[in-house]
Amino acid sequence: MKLCITSEGKDLASKVDPRFGRCQYFIIVDTDTLEFEAVGNPNLEAMGGAGIQSAQLVASKQAKAVVTGNAGPNAFQTLTAAGIKVFTGASGTIKETIERYKKGEYKADASPSVSSKSGMSGKQ
Repeated sequence: MKLCITSEGKDLASKVDPRFGRCQYFIIVDTDTLEFEAVGNPNLEAMGGAGIQSAQLVASKQAKAVVTGNAGPNAFQTLTAAGIKVFTGASGTIKETIERYKKGEYKADASPSVSSKSGMSGKQ
């Protein structure tokens, strides 16, 4: 299964980025093989719409779930409309997050974890 994790770097040793729409990278990983692709987030400095655009990017990579620190309402709505489950509250490294996900330690969110615009200007 393809899992997307927001990341501060390009590999599995990187830390989880607590922001979804303005994270530095998306790590798209196959949970069975641990093969992954690091995708730079073109919406990092977007004036607006970062959550929606980032969610559309993740959907285009055919991820089935997203694990992140937080997800705002626009990103959450776009992801769930695309059939992508959202799991928030992640921290640590990407590899640790994959292991926790596979063990079922995250529960799918029923609503956004932060308010609109919470990831702007370095806020988390």
